[in-house]
Parts: sequence; structure tokens; C-alpha cells
Amino acid sequence: METLMDKRIVALLISLCLETVICYSNGKVEVACEDMTPEHGYDPSTKDPPIIITADKIQFSTGDEVKVTLSMGPTDGKQYFKGFLVEARNAGKMDEIVGSFELIDLDESQLLTCNNVEGSAVSHTSESHKTHMQVIWVAPPDSPSAVQFLVTVAQGFRDFWVKIPGPVVSQSGVVQPPQTTIGGSTISKTTASSTMSRSITSDGCGIRKSCLRYPKACEPQIDAACHFLSFMSEGNSVVFELSGPAEGYVSFALSLDKWMGNDDVYLFRRDVLPPPADPHRFSLNQSFYIFMAHGRADDGRTHRHDRQPLISTFQTDINGPSVEVTGSRSPLVIKFHGAFMLIAWMSTVSAGVIMARHFKPDWPDSNILGQKVWFQLHRMLMTFTLLLTSVGFVLPFVYRNGWSKRAGIHPYMGCAVMALTVIQPIMALFRPAPDAARRYIFNWLHFGTGTVAQIMAVVTILLGIHQQALLLPAPWSTAVLAFTVTWFVSADLILELHRRGFLPIGQYFKNVKIYTEHINSDDKEEIVFVPDQSETRYMDSHFKNVVLAIYLCGNLVCVLFLLWTITSV
Repeated sequence: METLMDKRIVALLISLCLETVICYSNGKVEVACEDMTPEHGYDPSTKDPPIIITADKIQFSTGDEVKVTLSMGPTDGKQYFKGFLVEARNAGKMDEIVGSFELIDLDESQLLTCNNVEGSAVSHTSESHKTHMQVIWVAPPDSPSAVQFLVTVAQGFRDFWVKIPGPVVSQSGVVQPPQTTIGGSTISKTTASSTMSRSITSDGCGIRKSCLRYPKACEPQIDAACHFLSFMSEGNSVVFELSGPAEGYVSFALSLDKWMGNDDVYLFRRDVLPPPADPHRFSLNQSFYIFMAHGRADDGRTHRHDRQPLISTFQTDINGPSVEVTGSRSPLVIKFHGAFMLIAWMSTVSAGVIMARHFKPDWPDSNILGQKVWFQLHRMLMTFTLLLTSVGFVLPFVYRNGWSKRAGIHPYMGCAVMALTVIQPIMALFRPAPDAARRYIFNWLHFGTGTVAQIMAVVTILLGIHQQALLLPAPWSTAVLAFTVTWFVSADLILELHRRGFLPIGQYFKNVKIYTEHINSDDKEEIVFVPDQSETRYMDSHFKNVVLAIYLCGNLVCVLFLLWTITSV
């Protein structure tokens, strides 16, 4: 009897479990309407959501239909989702559900009744694998000024994401006043989102609206890496559009200078003239530098941008004619800093080192201003390096008005390189005579200090191209820089092997057999050609000149490519 009762209890529990599972698999999740959290007994995933949420409008009027699309984004995990729940919330009061939905796919989606409002949410009908889903939201007569779509998706019983923030749509003609002020910048409270509306497009840029975009001329509807801002006058207000990839937020600001702080930040629409009650807001009837930045956000808190903001090259009249606004993520002073250091340590230093190590015997009887040719060329290149390094070293301090606390170890290594660069010529001024006993010590100290400086400079440049203020595109810039270093090492190694006799190019003619034909005879006479020492030296010098020319051409191509990359940042 007890066994029979146990079996009945187990069967009852199983049936209850099955009922719960079936309930969730068929999408009847009205119990989750309020917090949008499935009753799975597990915590939501902390990984990036696998879906992209878009809306076909950014503004609406009463009765308008807004198409909301859920689609799979790039992910290393499952390429589908099983369950979903879509709601529209008041952007200023996120616990308030707004409006109702209509279905597009009747087989895979169904309407739910949340807060006694029929059709106020949409969910799945089965646990089939889905990669794309669309629903239509209908704006009610009593819509708030802004509405945000929230989505919960599930790929399995343990893999689910709750309240993924989707696009924010604003009611036409309604201005949302900014609500929070941080550090002199006024910021909207609208929830940040990594998704963007597909209705944002570059159509009309420079004609109907002004646009700032990065990379240059990118298309926000096609290029997933495109950061895009547009603005245009509409009556007594200015309408802004902003989109771009980010793990937390994208933002823009208007500034009277090129420094962050005491700026004015907006989203969507703002009157040209600020209200009299808010004297800290800017009037849009003037020109500004435009900032566009993105960064991380978690738990409702935004973090400092991970990369230098995109800043317009010139001030732009916000309420003026439509233009294509150009901008850069790197200040011009920092670009010159990078260019000077790159030329100095990737080009002139290497050429000077090769000249000193391998070309001393090539002009034994030739002088320039009383000094050997190789020495004058070496000194000229090293002086040019010292000049470029000194100017490049000062530029970041001029730009920052002091020391940068966000550049990591890069400025410390830069100071060390600068110190070694100054020590080298001072050491050379006190070099002993060529036949002095201490000349051997000087040669090794001079060689060792220069080599250490060169190695540290390469490491410093590698760190520099990944700084916020001069972030070159990876991995190409790093690969080209590494190739430039390898190119120098290869040329130096070939010349060193040749100097030590492992590549005796000039000696190849010593045993060459030349045959000449006697006139009116079939006999051949063997002649051994043995060149003299001067001809051997000539061939050696010619070989070294060819190696040097090839090296300089390859080095020039690499350096020009990196300089072009710097100008395009």
C-alpha cells in the first residue's frame, strides 16, 4: 500500500513538473509580466545577450505602428533562441507597461495579457529554434514622451537573459528635458543600449542633415563598426540621431573647446533656445566642437570611455546649413608625437646604426668637413634622431599641460628612451682617440647604450600605438611595426655575415674559368681570371650598397604606411 502511495506521489510530482515545463515551452508566461524573469530556478546569464533588437522608427504618434525585430547577433555559442518575451515600457518609469502589440508570425508568437491589458506583451508558442522574430507595437493615445522596448530571451533552461534593453522611441513633438547633471555635463537618463535602429541612415548627409561618422563615409545600416551622428533643424528644435557599436553606451556632446567637461549632452531632440529656468544649457544658435564617445555600462552606471572620443576638426553651426562634418579620434599634437617618434626610431636610427657598423671601410680616403664620410653620415642621422625625439617627447606634455596618469607605463619608458638619447651624444663627445687603450671600452659602452635605447624605443612605440589618444587599427599596425623591426634585423644580420666572411661575394671571381675561341681554330684556351684586391673591395662595397638600398626602400614603405595610418585615425 505504501509503495502504491509513493508511486502516486511521484507521478503527481512528475505531472506537476511536466505541466510547468510545458507551460514555459508554450509561452504562457503571464506570471513573468512584471519582472520579465522566467521561473527557471536559475540566475540570468551574465554574458552578452545573443540577439540584436531593432525598431523601424525612432519617433511615433498616437496610433502609429512600430515594427520591433529580434535577430541573432554574432556569437560563439548557440545560433538560435527558443523562448522570448517582448514588452514596451515607459522610458521615464520603467515599471509601467505601455501600449499593445500585433502579431506578424502567428505560428511562433502569441499575445499575452499583462496588467489586465490584452496584447500588452508577446511571447513564443513553442520551444522551436528561432533566429528571427518580428512584432508590431501600437502606440496608445496616452503614450509617454518616450518608450523603451525590453526583451527576455531563453536559449535553454539555464541560458536566458532578462530585460535586454532595446531601442528607445520618442513621441513626435515632445521634448524630454535632461534630468541628471554630472561634472558639468547634462545627461539624459534614457537607458543605454548596444542595439540601434535600422532606420538611422546616411541618406541626406550634407544635404538635409549634418553628419559626423567614423570611419569616414561609413554607412550605419551596413557597417557594424560605424559610429554615426546626424542632426538637422526641424521647426524650433534640432533632431539628433546617434548610433554605433558599444558594450554599454554611445553618447555625444557639444563643446566650445576640444576638452571634455562643461559640455552639453543631448539625445534625440532639443529646442534651439534653452528654457529660461535652465541657464546652464547651451543655445544651439552657435557653433560647437562635437564629441562622440562610447564606453562600458553595468548596473546602471556608465564608465569612462575606453577610447579617445571622436572630435570634430572644426566648430560646426548646429542650427546652420547641412554639412559633412570631419573629425578625428586623435589630437593633431599627438599625431605629430607619434609621427616624429616613428620616423626617428624606425628609420633614421636604424640607417645610422647600419652606416656605423658596416660602411666604415668603404670611403677610406674620402672626408666631409675633415671627418670620414661614414662618421659624418652617422652623426647627421643621429643628430636628426635626437632632434625628432626631443620635439616629439615635449608634445604630449604640452597637450596635457603636465603628466598623463592614464597612459600606463608608456610615458615612463619614453622618459627612459629620452634620457638614453641624450646620454649617447654626450658620451660621444668624450670618446678616446682611435688608438687609445680606453677606446675599446667606449665602443662597447656606446654600442650597448644605443642598442638598449633602440630596444626600449621599439617597445615604447608598440605601447604607444595602443594608447587612447593614438589607437592605431589592430592587428595590422602591430604587424607592420613588427615587420619593420624584423626587416632591420635581417639587413643588419646579412651585412654582419658578409663582414665576417660568411658571404664572400667579392671572392667568387677568383676561380672563374673563362674560355675564348681562337680565330680559325676549334681549340680552346683556358684562362684563369684572378682579380686584384681593389676589385674585390669594389664588389664587396657594391654588395653592401645593394643591401642598403633594398633595406631603405622596404623601410620607407613600412614607415609611410604607418604614417598614413596615423593621419587616418
